[in-house]
Amino acid sequence: MDFIIKNINAVTETAILPDTSLTVKGGKIASVGTISPEDSSLPVLDGNGGILTPGLIDTHSHGGGGFDVMDGTKEDIIGAAQSHLSHGTTTYLPTSMTCPDDELFTFIENFKAVKADSSTLLPHLPGMHLEGPYFSPLQCGGQPPEFLGTPTKAHFTEILHRAEGLIARWSSAPELPGALHLGDTCAAQGILCSIGHSNADYDEVRAAIDHGYTHVTHLYSCMSTITRRKGFRVLGIIECAYLFDALHVELIADGKHLPPELLQLVLKCKPHDKITLITDSMRGAGMPDGKSVCGSRTHGTPCIIGDGIAHLMDYSAFAGSVCTADRLLRTMVNAAGLDLREAVNMATIQPAKLLKIDKTTGSLAVGKDADLLLLDKDLYPQQVWVSGKAVL
Repeated sequence: MDFIIKNINAVTETAILPDTSLTVKGGKIASVGTISPEDSSLPVLDGNGGILTPGLIDTHSHGGGGFDVMDGTKEDIIGAAQSHLSHGTTTYLPTSMTCPDDELFTFIENFKAVKADSSTLLPHLPGMHLEGPYFSPLQCGGQPPEFLGTPTKAHFTEILHRAEGLIARWSSAPELPGALHLGDTCAAQGILCSIGHSNADYDEVRAAIDHGYTHVTHLYSCMSTITRRKGFRVLGIIECAYLFDALHVELIADGKHLPPELLQLVLKCKPHDKITLITDSMRGAGMPDGKSVCGSRTHGTPCIIGDGIAHLMDYSAFAGSVCTADRLLRTMVNAAGLDLREAVNMATIQPAKLLKIDKTTGSLAVGKDADLLLLDKDLYPQQVWVSGKAVL
């Protein structure tokens, strides 16, 4: 349906336009701030003074709404994607966990089936994010250590072959044997290579950058920091993320994994256009407090949701994020003190650029897909559109 949204505060890439309008035609943004005479007869929606942003882009999510994308059916991917769509995520990368090969291959086949089926309204699904299985056992965190491996050419070539060009990003530990060759191979295919669950030191990070790694998976979580060797300080991934301009970082901005003051430190030390917001959510995102499972029901970890986070059953550590993308904005604005426009950019145009989809989505610009999120003044979703189709 073609329509006009009036009485909105539109958050563009460079400014917030007060009391303005936006026109949608053919699933695309036709105008921002002006209405042509030929469009004056279109249906008009009243934004009631709300905040209109581009649809949010989550490049790292394992599930939500009670679903985990590794549970083994395409319905699990659909359920997770729909759950996040209701919170404003209009582009979504289902993210795998370290697991046996048969489970990974099932996930890949399920994703291909979901992507090929246009009968259900879903977020855009440009590709998968593979988180593992090539991680350091010293930094595996919630990744099952029994399924970790090293990236041999035969193994990652098989995965790439099965994925048929649908891997959008791959998180790996670059210090592992074969990981630099993996980086070269993925970068040549346009796959975003990310340093994750890694114990790499300065020299290993510098080598990784030379071999295609340009991103850091969930900064501060499951990664090395500065150590001393015979008295000499050696930088880890955290310090390298600040030092190297070539590295883009992502933040689990739920206010739990990284407290507000740590978010403020990142904002102070890292250029804002090198920061992306991610949920890294498990099935408990958007679900009520109570018992849950982090990871697949086959190999996952029992946990309990409370206080805006998933805890291990003994409360000794976090088990996973239950964040949704709209909460990322609220945390960055209300807790970290970031300007709304910049927070929106971190959840829209910046991940769009990382995925090389910024020509079609990620900002309120004429000609781009009408992927839209209408928020109230407290930054809670009121309406969502994917290519001009209403969701809520």
